[in-house]
Order: sequence, then structure tokens, then C-alpha cells
Amino acid sequence: MKRHGYLFEHIIDMDNLRLAFYRAQRGKSSKEEIVLFRNDLDKNLLHIHNTLKNDHYHFGDYHYFTIYDPKQRTICAAPFAERVIHHAVMNVCSTLFDNHQIPYSYACRKNKGTFAAIQQAACYQKKHKWYLKLDVRKYFDSIDHAVLVEQLQRVYKDKQLCYILDQIIDSYHSRDDKGLPIGNLTSQYFANHYLSCADKYATEQLKIPAYIRYMDDILMWADSQSELIEKGLAFKDFLETKLKLILKPFILNKVEHGLPALGFIIFPCQIKLNQRSKNRFATKLSDNIHLLNQGEISETKFQQNVLALYGFINHAESKGFANYILQQTGSDTEGSNRVNRGGSWNNTAENCRVANRNNNTPSNRNNNLGFRLARSTKQTILNKCPYPSFVQEGKNSLSFPVSSYSTVEKREGFYTRINEDRNYDKMRLRVIS
Repeated sequence: MKRHGYLFEHIIDMDNLRLAFYRAQRGKSSKEEIVLFRNDLDKNLLHIHNTLKNDHYHFGDYHYFTIYDPKQRTICAAPFAERVIHHAVMNVCSTLFDNHQIPYSYACRKNKGTFAAIQQAACYQKKHKWYLKLDVRKYFDSIDHAVLVEQLQRVYKDKQLCYILDQIIDSYHSRDDKGLPIGNLTSQYFANHYLSCADKYATEQLKIPAYIRYMDDILMWADSQSELIEKGLAFKDFLETKLKLILKPFILNKVEHGLPALGFIIFPCQIKLNQRSKNRFATKLSDNIHLLNQGEISETKFQQNVLALYGFINHAESKGFANYILQQTGSDTEGSNRVNRGGSWNNTAENCRVANRNNNTPSNRNNNLGFRLARSTKQTILNKCPYPSFVQEGKNSLSFPVSSYSTVEKREGFYTRINEDRNYDKMRLRVIS
């Protein structure tokens, strides 16, 4: 494939750096580090421009912390100015990275993602008899710097860009010139690109009948058990010799027994949540209800958090499970417990204050004036914002059309931040008079 050049000028362009700032601060705009950067935005962006142009920028200085959900990981948080550079690079290079992916690679790509991979896996579960699941052991910490740099040099011929990419890669070491920092935007693209040659080996040379990859989770299907084992072993040898990666033990089974992948168990005719996803949903929902009751988060934030949880489990057959958890937390949306009454609705004057609502069954009513507040089921508000592709590939050039980076609009009583490729569902209280 043709190598690409003349990209560095577009990366350090002030308009691109400004766009990168708005993308880097998304969702974190109130943090002190970002407020200070924004207060002198033009000066800070110009400093980034000059230091990159003169090859003086120092990458690294990570802040390390550990997360435990869904499993224990050490996260490397780069300084905010460095995160702006990561976004500036990917504004220009993300399209070129995407061009090197096969159609059935689903991580870090527009119009792909976890749920697209799940749906494609569900289709393959219906068509084949056996599946093989492969997973790389400690993937991010095992990526070899020399191999990755060589791969990138086959894509980009711009020396200044290659120097920046090399500096970003070399800013972190897990052991022996290996590893990418978990938390960097660039690390996601690098890690996804690292296995793109393995994708082509599996589909073009091994000719595996059905293949899906989501980052380092690799799925294969065939109608013969022996065929899958043979091709799986050949694929394992390729990863060890060419990419210096070690696979975990194979997971081989018939499709009717269910495929555990990406938080789900996929059967030929249905998709279920795995136990870890169930536990995570119940814990997160309970935590958010507690935070709301304590006043530590707003109702808007609570809506966003809960709907994100529902957005995940709704891709599986989970209605019964979700209703059970809601009943356990006292937040079910069916039956009399979802209704609060106030005003003078079948109450004495002493109980008419809003702060003293009764919790009665729907049949316990009369013609007195008053109100009921009822928890409603989820309602979808599609707030699609025309957000253009900021990188359009041309002949030796890339163009950046002028557009707003993020807008806030009021619709049906809710203030919704519109971000790229993001729709929000809203749960709200329905007022009945």
C-alpha cells in the first residue's frame, strides 16, 4: 500500500490544534488543569505548535493510577497538553489507520464497535458448528516497539510525523522495549494497527471461513473441529514469530454451548449477559441510586449513567433481569410502587405538602385535584448533530472544514450535550393531572 507524506503540517496547523483541544477536553472541561489551559488557549496552542515544529516536545510524565472494573489495570494519564497532541495526530491519521483494517476488525473504528461485533458474531453462530476464541496475554504490555515502529514506517513516509510517533511509543516501557500506555488515545490506534497484519494472514492465507477481531479478542468459526485447531495453531505461530505475542489457552467449543465474548454469551438463537456483566449492572445501578439519594450527583448525571448501563444490557435478552434488579432497589417502573402522589390527591390538608407524599395504589383515588409523579420507561430522544468528518483525504493534502466542535441545545426540557456519533436516551418523570 502507498505510503503517505506531507501530514506533519496539517497536524501542527492551528485550526487542527484547536479542534484537538476541544476533543481532548470533552467531558472534563471543569477540571483545573483544563481550565488553566483554556484561559490562555491561543498561547498554549502556539507553544505546542512551536515545540512540535522544532522537535523539542518531551513526551511522558504520566500520572499512574489503578482501576479494578472490569479487571485490574494500571492507567497512564498524560498531561493535558500531551493529550491535545494525541488528538491532533489522530485527527489527521485516524482515517489512514482505518484504511489498513479489514472489514471484520471492530475496535477504534467509526460505525463499528462492541455491539456491531456482537451482532456479526451472532450471525456466524447460526452459520457454523464450531468456534475458537483466542486472546493475547497482557496485550498492551507485550507490544514490541521495534515491530510497531517498522509497521508505522510502512504507512507514513513523513519523517517529522514518524519522529513524533516514535517519541510517543518510546515514552512508556513495561519491559525490554515493549508496551503501550493504557489511557492514551494513540495507544488504542497503535494496538489496533499492530494486529492488522495478523487479520490479513488469517483471512487471506489461512482462509478462515469466519473471523472477527475486537482489539486482542479474536474469534474464528468453521464447521470442522480439526480445521479450527489446525488454523488456530498456525495463527498462534504467526503471532509468536512475527509479532512476538503470546496467546492464552484456546477456547474451543460447539456453537450451541454459547460463545463468551465482550460481556455476553452468544447462542445461535439468543444473546445473554454473562455473570460479570450482571454483577456490574447491579452494582453500578445501586451505586448511582445511592449517589442520587445522597445528593452527590444531579438527576441529569444519574439519567446519563443509568441509561448507559441500560444501553449495554439491552443488546441481550435482559428484561427480566433488569426488572428484578429494579424491584430489589425499589426503583421498578411497573406497578403501584412507581407512582408518588401529592397535593390534595386523596389526602387530608395535613398531608397536602409536596414533601409529604403518600405511596398509594392507582385504585386509591377520587376526583380531588392533585398530581401524580410516575417513573416512566425509557424514552428515546434522537439528538443527531451534523458533525462532519474533519479529515478528508485528498492528493497530498487534508482539509478541515469549519464547524462547531460541540453544541449544547435545549430540547423537551433537557439540556443535552451533543457529541460526535453520540445519541442520548432520557428517563424522566411524567406529570399527570
